Amino acid sequence: MQRKIDQAKLLLEALPYIKKYKDQIFVIKYGGSAQINPELKDKFAKDIVLLHLVGIKPVIVHGGGKKINNLLDKLEIKSEFVDGMRVTTKEIMEVVEMVLSGNINKEITTLLNMHGSKALGITGKDANFISAVPKSGGKYGLVGDIVNIDNKVIHNILEEKFIPVIAPIASGDEINHPGYNINADLAASKIAASLKAKKVIFLTDIKGVLNKDKELLSTLTKQQIQEYKDDQTIVGGMIPKVDACLEAVEAGVEKAHIIDGRIEHSLLLEIFTSEGIGTVIKDN
Repeated sequence: MQRKIDQAKLLLEALPYIKKYKDQIFVIKYGGSAQINPELKDKFAKDIVLLHLVGIKPVIVHGGGKKINNLLDKLEIKSEFVDGMRVTTKEIMEVVEMVLSGNINKEITTLLNMHGSKALGITGKDANFISAVPKSGGKYGLVGDIVNIDNKVIHNILEEKFIPVIAPIASGDEINHPGYNINADLAASKIAASLKAKKVIFLTDIKGVLNKDKELLSTLTKQQIQEYKDDQTIVGGMIPKVDACLEAVEAGVEKAHIIDGRIEHSLLLEIFTSEGIGTVIKDN
């Protein structure tokens, strides 16, 4: 009986947050182990369906770097790297689109549909809703920087009660252009900013932003982030992730979250509990 009472208490703890976030847009960048581990994939889908059922409007942006790398290796397509970044040739872009749009995107939408929500998978090339130009003047081939997002496309999908699932591929400005490969974190940030989302949430394979003692930093502001960069607490791959968070909050998104997608139901724990489990980044 006590277990049932505890479960009821958990539901009651979530109630204020359900009321607060009803009809709000949450952009969720889906990646890391949560996107690869079969059990975590299924639990992620259930979490998204629950958010949808209680009135939150989830928008999913996904990456797929590991699957892209695996397929490139199988096809024996060699890659050139500049400044540590893979140059996306037309041949590689075909593989990127095949994996992101044809494989991962459809897998996510199928899971959501099977668990009871209506999901619609798209790329930025659909209705040209994401436009880009070559990053650094083409230094990295078909890697792109987003220059425009037509958020009406997403709003129309949300109005029809669908969950948008977005592969980060942008359209070019020429007929038959192969498209641009967009960093999924940056795509999520730009989409969240364009939609004026309540939150943008990044699922990762770490607890969040950690200090030098490997302890979780539960909240961060722009000034604190700069200080942690200066003393090299925030380094390496965490830098572009916190930069994506900052870009979103500076553009009007209320809060950005970096959470551990390896934890079961990490989304629900972050959104519906007072403590949360990750790092929250806010403008001030």
